[in-house]
Amino acid sequence: MKGGLRQSMAWLHTWAGLPVGWVLYFVFLTGTLGYFDSEIDQWMRPEASLPPPALSQVEGLALALARLEQVAARAPRWTVFPPSGHDVPHVTISWSTVDASGRPLRRSETLDATTGAPFRTRATGGGQTLYQLHYTLHYLPSATARWLVGICSMLMLVALVSGVITHKKILADFFTFRPRQGQRSWLDIHNLVGVTALPFHLVITYSGLVFFVFTYMAPVVDATYGRDGRDRFFDEAFRNPDIPPPVGAPAPLAPLVSLYDEAVRHWGEEPVRVASFYNPGDRNARVVFTRTHVDPVSNGGRMVFDGATGELLDRFDRRTGPMVVNHALLGLHEGLFAGPVLRWLYFLTGLLGTAMIGTGLVLWTAKRKAKLAPAGGTPPAAVRVIEHLNVGTVVGLPIGIAAYFWANRLLPVGMADRAAWEVHALFLAWLAMLALPWLRPPDRAWHDSLRLAACAYAALPVLNALTTDQHLGVTIPAGAWALAGFDLVSLATGLGFGVAAVVLRRQEVAVAAAERLPDGMPAVSGATPLPEDAAG
Repeated sequence: MKGGLRQSMAWLHTWAGLPVGWVLYFVFLTGTLGYFDSEIDQWMRPEASLPPPALSQVEGLALALARLEQVAARAPRWTVFPPSGHDVPHVTISWSTVDASGRPLRRSETLDATTGAPFRTRATGGGQTLYQLHYTLHYLPSATARWLVGICSMLMLVALVSGVITHKKILADFFTFRPRQGQRSWLDIHNLVGVTALPFHLVITYSGLVFFVFTYMAPVVDATYGRDGRDRFFDEAFRNPDIPPPVGAPAPLAPLVSLYDEAVRHWGEEPVRVASFYNPGDRNARVVFTRTHVDPVSNGGRMVFDGATGELLDRFDRRTGPMVVNHALLGLHEGLFAGPVLRWLYFLTGLLGTAMIGTGLVLWTAKRKAKLAPAGGTPPAAVRVIEHLNVGTVVGLPIGIAAYFWANRLLPVGMADRAAWEVHALFLAWLAMLALPWLRPPDRAWHDSLRLAACAYAALPVLNALTTDQHLGVTIPAGAWALAGFDLVSLATGLGFGVAAVVLRRQEVAVAAAERLPDGMPAVSGATPLPEDAAG
């Protein structure tokens, strides 16, 4: 192991992270926004009521059943999401149907708590689509996206572990920051944001791999159950309820209140996250309640009732040790159990992870350019390409996300494929930002991108006020903090990018002044290359 363990780990840290750094940056940023996907959903559907009327779960379930009996009486399955905290503020229903060619379809509606009628809101991807980007990668086939994200996550895990080994003074590095020192400043920032939320980064990366473990380790399942036995494996592993076929004998559903009271006795208040109704109106009807996420381990708890008699047939709370670990890791990754304070902590540590990846990418080019600075050399083509990709991604992707929000307000409400074009706007804006560094010098491209990002986010609340009646002057007095919070965070984000643009501009002026100093005086502070075993 040439150069010793730490030097080898520094090499591994660099080359495990660099090739997939831009994908990881995309995954971390879009995944982090997912912790407030419901709030983003509400902002992107301004036609919904403000704020949603208070509705108990029993009232929400009754409202949903009345609507389903009206529009989907013959459907083989109904699904109801009653109000259950921040991520499900409204009653949402869905049901199975078929199209003209006989292909199965799913229809869904979000119901107005006052009238029971569906909301007539604009078509939008909302926060859920933004969240799904971090594992679907949108334009790629599902299997390809999962494998690509899995490979990148594994390399992220390698980069994290090797980074810890590389930094022998990891705690001392946490309290070290040297401003205006070029690459050393980038290294200090990289260390600071990496160490601050290191446990979160490790858990979120490892649990992300666990999410698709049955995709990555499918041969293990096939070796025991065979390729045709995967459904049997999932039924046994996750104890999926046995749903009998309908017998064609009509029977009304048992009183919902009695079923709900049974769930309350076992799980406490507001226990239901999802209510699934199989074969509704048939003697073989089944009602399955899935438990709300009150903690990481509660993920997956279910009760199965006979829909006609109301008898509790089975309860899936007692699971094997491996399944408890699986559910705990998935629960920790999604954070659905988290209250407001913990969700903000998830969000902030996710941003730190995004910053860690971004600063690592910038540090890589800064270190190599600093080596050439004393000799006045020109960076190799590969370094220039990576520097351009850094500008176009580190700032360009946030601009693309801002374009997603702008498209929500500016695209015609009745436009065909409107939700799809919101996402297209994101990627088109990002593509334009990837092109900018090829048209401008890198330093100017950074500055232009930061200023554009500052304007894009700071102007979002203004755009919202001009296009809807749910601006800060309305949402704050109404106590609609989900909507007000979106506008306030947009303003804070714009301010942050604006400050970064000002700081960068001052550094450019300082460097230009230093380059005009008499011979013998240092031209750029901190231009001395970092040691070979330093991260990056």
